[in-house]
Amino acid sequence: MTWTSPSRAFKAWLSVSARLAMFLLVFSGGAAFAQAVVVQGNRTVDAETIRGYASDPEARTPEQIRTPEQIRTPEQIRQKLIASGLFSSVQVSRRGSQIVIAVRENEAVNRVAFEGNRRLKSDVLLQQIQSKAGGPLSQVLIDGDVQRLKDAYRRAGYGLASVSGRINTLSNGRSDVVFTITEAGKTGIKSINFSGNSVYSSGRLRDLMTSTESNFLSFIKTSDVYEADRITSDLEIIRRYYLKNGYADFQIVSNQAHFDEAQGGWIIDIAVEEGAKYRVGNVAVDSSLRDVDPAALQRIVATSSGDTYNAEAVEKSLLALTMEVSRRGYAFAQVRPRGDRDAAGHLIGITYVVDDGPRVYVERINVRGNTRTRDYVVRRELDLSEGDAYNKVLVDRAERRLNNLGFFSKVRITNEPGTTPDRVVVNIDVEDKATGSFSVSGGYSTSDGIIGEVALSEANFLGRGQFVRIAGTLGQRTQGVDFSFTEPYFLGHRVAAGFDLFSKYNDYYSTSRYSSRVTGGQLRFTLPITEEFSITPRYSLYTTEIKVPNSTSYPYDDCTSAITGTTPGTTGATAESSTYNCLTNGEASVAVKEAQGSTITSLIGLNLNYNSLDNTQTPRNGFVAELKPEYAGLGGDSKFLRVAADARYYRELFDDVVGFVRLQGGHVQATSGDLRMIDHYSMGSNLVRGFSSTGIGPRDVLTGAALGGTTYVGGTLEMQFPLPGLPRDLGLRGAIFADAGTLFDYDGGSKTITSASYTGCPTGSEARQFKVTTSSSYQSNVACVRDNNVIRSSIGVSLLWQSPLGPIRFDYAYALTKDDGWRDPTTGIKYGGDKIQAFRFSGGTRF
Repeated sequence: MTWTSPSRAFKAWLSVSARLAMFLLVFSGGAAFAQAVVVQGNRTVDAETIRGYASDPEARTPEQIRTPEQIRTPEQIRQKLIASGLFSSVQVSRRGSQIVIAVRENEAVNRVAFEGNRRLKSDVLLQQIQSKAGGPLSQVLIDGDVQRLKDAYRRAGYGLASVSGRINTLSNGRSDVVFTITEAGKTGIKSINFSGNSVYSSGRLRDLMTSTESNFLSFIKTSDVYEADRITSDLEIIRRYYLKNGYADFQIVSNQAHFDEAQGGWIIDIAVEEGAKYRVGNVAVDSSLRDVDPAALQRIVATSSGDTYNAEAVEKSLLALTMEVSRRGYAFAQVRPRGDRDAAGHLIGITYVVDDGPRVYVERINVRGNTRTRDYVVRRELDLSEGDAYNKVLVDRAERRLNNLGFFSKVRITNEPGTTPDRVVVNIDVEDKATGSFSVSGGYSTSDGIIGEVALSEANFLGRGQFVRIAGTLGQRTQGVDFSFTEPYFLGHRVAAGFDLFSKYNDYYSTSRYSSRVTGGQLRFTLPITEEFSITPRYSLYTTEIKVPNSTSYPYDDCTSAITGTTPGTTGATAESSTYNCLTNGEASVAVKEAQGSTITSLIGLNLNYNSLDNTQTPRNGFVAELKPEYAGLGGDSKFLRVAADARYYRELFDDVVGFVRLQGGHVQATSGDLRMIDHYSMGSNLVRGFSSTGIGPRDVLTGAALGGTTYVGGTLEMQFPLPGLPRDLGLRGAIFADAGTLFDYDGGSKTITSASYTGCPTGSEARQFKVTTSSSYQSNVACVRDNNVIRSSIGVSLLWQSPLGPIRFDYAYALTKDDGWRDPTTGIKYGGDKIQAFRFSGGTRF
């Protein structure tokens, strides 16, 4: 007992003393370190900052320095301070137990200037360097900036540019930093090489990529500039392409890019391993959820036994199953695919496993990085919100949707734990990109002549996700202006609502002797039913004004109102005769004259669209169809019911050889009275190539005017293929085609001729009477309408160029069957036949 109490007291005292010593050491550590490291010569750089370079990496702050061993050696300290770029000279020495750091700070930069840069602007280059006005003047920084500028030019596709930096000392003692740049020609991607591929050629894989090789078009394209992120995206496109076409074991073995100074560009080498092509074996749904019948779920699965394995179909199945079980009350259900490979039989059995997953809720959704696009534009692409059950399938779907918007150059969705184990935070990181465009287009077509367009569009108007476009068109035979606006989420629902305003003028002087102007607007709503199918109700209200010119240059109505000096038989004009009169100098048909004036059309319609194309711009596989029923008669002058259909099927027959089948047809009929001429269909090269724009269908035999028809049908067979010996990225392709179709059944005018004595219509035509009055005996109010429903057909070849200047197409067609019309037995001249146009060219540019 006598030794126990003092021992316990001593231990207690020792414990308290140790704690007090630790407390004093912690709070005096910074002062001790400050006394051990003395800083001299600094003016603007804080002494504590300089002491930080003296500490060992294990000691993150001066307060953590406890022993001399945690201080770097003098030479290490000097090297670190010089490398910082803050000082022009540094001396480090020991003085007893102290380390003395004597520094001389760099001068401040007066300004930073660039010389010789034309391709990259100075404000862009300033963002790449560390030397800044007001910052330290350091040769170390300047040398680093030279390399950074070279890298910037290399990324922009000008890797041979040379850069040097110098210091210009001014009379006031300050200094400028000047970078001299000698720009060289563009250094793009010289070659993209594939190895290990046998199923798809290297050319086919290069076609999938957005990156292209340099060629003689490099001066107007930027896709041949090497960008690591774009290459990564291209590799993902290739991977998904293989997985979509059955190659489930496909992988990219390596991807190497190096700059070849000798060739003056980038060389990209990509090694792949294709593996075997798989088909789908047994397909089953395994559900552990109560009251959920697997057989009922299997009906909505998009994969079927015997199909080529398609990763996209598996993704669609996962989404459909997730949405279905969620609708049935299982918000936390998880659906995952289980693949059972039969390597010998090249089959993959797919089992969709449906389990009740952990009860995890979305605590918060963070949208980050968007400087322009509003948060709600991003959030509405998710099918979940704060407080909902977390579902990975829905998050993946949202990421695909955000990428498809085209508003962002980068989209990444990640998760992090929430405040409790059953909470998760969803982070959406995006990077805005330019979505507006100003374009000037120009081109030529045999139907419209020379034409130009100026358009201004914005796909993400004011960051609200709205689409706005205004465009003006000016051409030889057409002029117009139109304005479009689309709200993709009308009233908070996934319904695209919009309107269009338009005014378009066309002259048909060369074919039917009249001009038209259509002015009006349209309201539309697009409801997506599935990923492929949508419905668009719409309402249109427009006026159509038909004019028949009657002037010395265009005497197309002088049988009604004679033009003195121009109309044969008038004063100063040629004498009138049966071979030269008001009708033969270019007269409009009485059917056209009856349509003169303004008419109002009030029309309600519906578009039913199905689209499963792999690419809407250059499709290779898939099906697209549209059905358009329309009714005009909700007020206005036009009264008709019209329906049209168009279906196209694409299939890649061989590597890069695409077959194309198209079927189209339409019918219109009046619901009250006769059908007006302007409400008929006009067809030509848009139905059967080898004919002019209004070259087929019912026609006025006496004037040759195209009158249109109420019914048309047509079909096309086409095969597109690459041109041998030419680089595929030039976009040049050839095609052979066969077209067939017809337009018939004109419904204008009265078939009951009031004058029984009228016998002027030749064989093969029918007299129709119109409500017009003429003043010449050479043209009555009766037109002789030739309406022959013979099938027109043609075969031909095409040259297609998906050029950087826009799509250009040349068609040469030979008409196999046509309506030759009526031949005058006296003169041998044909009347009322189809109008042939063997060569057709169309194209444009956008820049």
